[in-house]
Amino acid sequence: MNNLHTAIKRPLFTEKATYLKEHENKFYIEVDPKSNKIEIRKAFEEKFKVKVEKVAITMRPSKWKKYGKSIGKTRKLKKAIITLKEGEKLDFIEGV
Repeated sequence: MNNLHTAIKRPLFTEKATYLKEHENKFYIEVDPKSNKIEIRKAFEEKFKVKVEKVAITMRPSKWKKYGKSIGKTRKLKKAIITLKEGEKLDFIEGV
């Protein structure tokens, strides 16, 4: 991947993501399927000006779904859980 700005797609706001943010200083984001941990770390540090301690990646595979008469696949999804270093803080939507 050449451009680090395309590595991060969007933050995920779920119950699990909210719990991780409040209790463990971790952030749950959707990332580009072609990016790796090093690219995600560099992109997150450059974009939000924080220090990243750890990056964990999970993949959700695509599944076949039936919609009436037609058959299709859901999109595959790559997610990252980013742990910030001790003392670092980041608020995505606190002032909005």
